[in-house]
Amino acid sequence: MQPPPSEDRAVSVISRRERGALVLTVSGDLDIDSVPPLGRALGKAVEEGSGPVVLDLSRVGFADSTTVNVLLQGQTALGSRLRLAAPSPFVQRLIGMIGLDSAIPVLRDVDEAIDAALPS
Repeated sequence: MQPPPSEDRAVSVISRRERGALVLTVSGDLDIDSVPPLGRALGKAVEEGSGPVVLDLSRVGFADSTTVNVLLQGQTALGSRLRLAAPSPFVQRLIGMIGLDSAIPVLRDVDEAIDAALPS
């Protein structure tokens, strides 16, 4: 089920470097029409090719199957470098229902995701 159309559903992806990891903070509702910025950000991370990539999903209110597809494409390209952090309750339910956490590590918060991604 998709949320009703809304002008304020714009998605933003803010990137920053933190302790050697690229952290992408995603905000908004992700669906077939709004997910391209996330796909572009992951593509850029693949091109840059350095260090772990952490997706902060704490500000994502909705996600659908196109979002899952983009995340799986990111996992295929980035492999063990990709981590998901702090998914919102809706996104956490989606991840659990489809078993996405068996393909991509999901951690409680950004710090924990960075710690898990960095070599010991």
